[in-house]
Formats: sequence, C-alpha cells, structure tokens
Amino acid sequence: MRLRKLGTITLIATLTVGMLLPPTSSHALFESLSIKDEKKMGRKFDATLRAKMAVVGDPLIDSYIKDIVDKIVKAKRPMPFKIKSAVIANNSMNAFAIPGGYIYIFTGLIANAENESELAGVIAHELGHVSERHMAKRLEKAKYVGIASMVGAVAGIFLGVAGGSNSGKLGQAVIMGSQAGAQQAMLAYSRSDERDADHVGFNTMVEAGFNPNGMPDMFTIMQKKKWFSGNTTAVPSYFMTHPGLTERIGYLKGRIKRMPKRFSERKDDNTRLKRVQAMIQAKLTPADAALGTYKTKPESEYTALDYLGRGIVLLRLKQTQKAEEWIQKALDADSEDPLVLREAGRFYYKTGQAAKAGMLLQKAVFKAPKDALALFYLSLLQAENGDYNRAIPAMRKVLTSVPEDAEVHYYLGKILGESGDDFGGYLHLAYSELYLLHIRKAQTHATKAESLAKTDKEKEEVEKLKETIKKKSRKDS
Repeated sequence: MRLRKLGTITLIATLTVGMLLPPTSSHALFESLSIKDEKKMGRKFDATLRAKMAVVGDPLIDSYIKDIVDKIVKAKRPMPFKIKSAVIANNSMNAFAIPGGYIYIFTGLIANAENESELAGVIAHELGHVSERHMAKRLEKAKYVGIASMVGAVAGIFLGVAGGSNSGKLGQAVIMGSQAGAQQAMLAYSRSDERDADHVGFNTMVEAGFNPNGMPDMFTIMQKKKWFSGNTTAVPSYFMTHPGLTERIGYLKGRIKRMPKRFSERKDDNTRLKRVQAMIQAKLTPADAALGTYKTKPESEYTALDYLGRGIVLLRLKQTQKAEEWIQKALDADSEDPLVLREAGRFYYKTGQAAKAGMLLQKAVFKAPKDALALFYLSLLQAENGDYNRAIPAMRKVLTSVPEDAEVHYYLGKILGESGDDFGGYLHLAYSELYLLHIRKAQTHATKAESLAKTDKEKEEVEKLKETIKKKSRKDS
C-alpha cells in the first residue's frame, strides 16, 4: 500500500544474479529455458522488485491498468503465462515485460497518454514480447556466454529500464564493468523482435476494440519528448531497450492506411484514465512541478479532482492550512465522488482530525466497497479509537485484495497485538518481513508465533507460514 524506494545498482545486480543463476550447473538453465524456468525467474524478479522498488499501491490505478491488460490478454491467442501487472512510481515514459508473464507500467507513461488506446498500444506491444518469449530466446542464445558477463549485461539493461533514463549511464557502467558490453545487443530486444512485438501487439489491440492509431501515436509522443527535451536525461528510457522507433511508426501507420476506416474512427472512453492521471499528478509527480501545473489552469475550469489534487500537492509541500482550503473546495464541488471522499478522509486522518476523517472514509467505503485504500485508512482509524471489533475484520478484508502487501500485514499484526492476540500479531509481522524479503526477521517472528500457537488451526497457520518462508528463501523459488 505504500511506495517502495527505487533500487540501486547493487539491488538490480543482486536481483539478476539470483534470478539467473541456477542452483547446480552454471550453464544448465540456459541450455533449455522452459516455461517453468521462466516462471521461476519471473517470480524471483517480481518478489524483489515489489520489495525494493516504488510499486504503486492505489487500487484506483492498479485496477485500471489490470483491466486494460486483461482486455488485451483476452483478445490474444493463448498466452504461455498468466499475466500479472504492476505500476511503478517513476516519471519515465516506460514499460517493460520480463520472462514469466510479468509486465510493469511506469506512471510517467500513463501520465503522458492522451487517450486509452495509446496506453493500450504500449501494453499490447509488451505483451507481444511475452507471448513470443523474446527475452527467453535471447537468454537461450547466450548459453555459451560466461555467466558472470551475461548477468552483468542483463543487470545493466534492467537497471536502465527500472531506474529510468537517469540510470542509463549507470546501467552501461554495470555492463562494461562486467566486460559484457558485447553481449548487450544479444540480450536487448532486436529490431526483428520489436517488429514482431509490434505486429502481434497491433493485431491484439485491434481485436480488443482499441483504436489502432494508439500504438504509433504513443511512440510519436515518445519521439517528441526525445527531440524537444533539452538534455538526454529526459529522453524516454523506452528507447534504451526498444530500438528502431521511427521505422516502426512508419510500418504501423502504413498498416492503418490499409484498414477499413471504422477501426481508426473508434472512440475511447477516457473517464477512468483522466481520474488515474489526476491521482498520478497529485501524488506521484514532483510536487513543485505539479503545483505549477495547477496554477497555470484557470480556477474557473477546475473540477473537483483539480481542487483535490491541488490540496494533495500542498500537503506534500507541508502547506497544511492551504491544503485544507483546497480539499474543502473539492468536497464542495462533489461530495459524492468516492475518490474525493477517500482522499479527503486520508487528508484529515494524516492531519489528526479523526472525526472528519472517520465520517468521510465511512462514506467512501459505503460508495466504493472495493476500494481497499479507503478501507485501509478506516481500519487504522478504528484501531486508534480502540474499536478492534471493526478494525480487524476491515484490515483482513483489505488483505484479501492485496494478500502479499507487507504494509497491510504489518498493520494487521500491530492491530492484532494491541487487541491482545499475540499469536496473530507475530504471524502477520512474519508475513510482513517475508514480503519485504527480510527472511531472518520473518523466521524470528514465525518462531514466536509457533511458541504461542495453541489450537489446531493456529498450528496449521504456522506450518503454512513456515512453508511459505521456505519457498521464498529457496534459490530456485
């Protein structure tokens, strides 16, 4: 539910080593990279990324992206993997997929999309890489390359992708430091891979009902960001691993010209996109820049979300009194919007105004029962008031939406412990540390939970926890 800090060179290198090195022979994995191998690699990468990077935990944003991904997957031919998506809080215009069916979309890409089809175009392209197993095939081709060199090359590539354009030089340093510069081209996507992913992704997004112009239009936006930016650090990091954009735009536009006009005349419903973009601007873009954007818009044109966003940004800048004024304007503009209610409730919770927070959060949950973030803050408020009979079931319900969220497990454990349930407290603290990949701390809490287990059910829960820790700590998990 909270944002994780971005990783460093050490993180990515360690991640990639753990992901790629098999437990036995140093070359065994790459002699035949099976679907099972890819799934193992993907799980390892995803677990580390979620523990260490800035993964967005807002259900408004996550569910929107998931729905687009699911719509595209449904329109595709059978996929070799179950696709899992995540949103990374990073201003780069970027997205990438890894072996095993994991796709990551950066908030910078979402924020710069002018319509839903543009966003869907990039997602469909990335899923094309997944379905065609491009990275896996390149890893297989690298089987005769020294493992250390190959790991360095992949680490550099992922560092550049995950860290954004500012990390490109750092990624290159890892590559060259490992003496694997010659292998970068082997492991990065080739122009042939890109053309293949464009072809497959384009067909899929059209089948899914999106406007085909979305894909080349989004690539064109990236090009504009490249050519009109004053420095290379602002270049969308998508260019680092996805070459040949100019010729690919031409290819895609050529295909669109040959299609019946009804496809390019499709209209997007961008209502959800605009709400997601409003939250990204308010919460996840640099505060000073976001405030500047709000100031350039005439207040006569403000919507409730504009008032709300400006209030959120002012709170980030520690201008609490001014923030409250704009939050109240948002409520005056639309006191029935569950998003406005949720964010206003969070504001009053964070500023210590419990009565206002409780009223707003309860109303938000009533209007949007599936909003785990609203329920999360309502549960915290209930716990602070000593109302554990409501706080505990509420936090457990949040956990059903995000079962591997370390912060939710932490607060559930804390609330259970405060209520007198020490067993439950230690159990969930163990899960919290586990999903942060703090294996030793997880084992310590698990041992305490085991010593407190009395009923058969509690003993079963401990065994399940221990087995989960065992799987997570295994090198080949």
